Amino acid sequence: MATTATEYIAHHLQNLTFGKLPAGFERVDNYGNELGVLSEDTWTFARTAAEAKEMGFWALHVDSLFWSVLLGVVFITIFRMVAKRASAGVPTGMQNLVEMVVEFVDGSVKDSFHGRNNLIAPLALTIFCWVFFMNLMDLIPVDWIPGLASALGIPYMKIVPSTDPNITLGMSLSVFMLIIFYSIKVKGIGGFIGELTLHPFSSPNKAVQALLIPINFLLESVTMIAKPISLALRLFGNMYAGELIFILIALVGYMQLPLHFGWAVFHILVVTLQAFIFMILTIVYLSMASEDH
Repeated sequence: MATTATEYIAHHLQNLTFGKLPAGFERVDNYGNELGVLSEDTWTFARTAAEAKEMGFWALHVDSLFWSVLLGVVFITIFRMVAKRASAGVPTGMQNLVEMVVEFVDGSVKDSFHGRNNLIAPLALTIFCWVFFMNLMDLIPVDWIPGLASALGIPYMKIVPSTDPNITLGMSLSVFMLIIFYSIKVKGIGGFIGELTLHPFSSPNKAVQALLIPINFLLESVTMIAKPISLALRLFGNMYAGELIFILIALVGYMQLPLHFGWAVFHILVVTLQAFIFMILTIVYLSMASEDH
């Protein structure tokens, strides 16, 4: 139980982490009480932020993974249910909503993707809805679900997957793999390598062009690598900042709910806008990868 504002904030920003602690590691609880020294390497849930840090790169953020998968299932279930019940007659409210979302995404794809690809529209719809659902969890009061988790003996519970850079980087790296795949598929290995080495600087003189190739490769590589990193960090940064404000609002006591509502009304715009930006940039990047110059 957090006793100070600093401990409260740190607790709400900590993920439920599962990983391996090395033999000889001395475990302590959040109050500094010694829990013993491990006699062998042990896979376990982290009790403190120090333990989570000790687990290193291969540690899993169980809460982020759980809520990501759950919200993905919710998205699939809702759209599948509406698709199965859709009729040519008077549509229900849910069918209207789903049709609006589908038409909006379809229009965005037609405006931004210059080519023919059966994957782009379903991918864009999935990205927009999945990221929107993940962002939407930020509107739930910060103490409700973590408080329930604590009552069940779960020490940490972050419910907004898009505030975890591991989740946003995972999604953006998947988009990055698709960019490379379609670049090679459409332009061939030679065309893909040519894009990295013959632009932006070129010269009719072969000797000069040979000198420009390393410079072009460096510039184009940085540009390509920046795409998934900026895509991930933009979503993470905006949602993390919003979550932090909700946590700070929770510290003000009796004014929490009205302030939470006021910030939530504004934040719903951020929730939607970030889902749209992630989707539209994915479409634009894949469109650029699919263009054969």
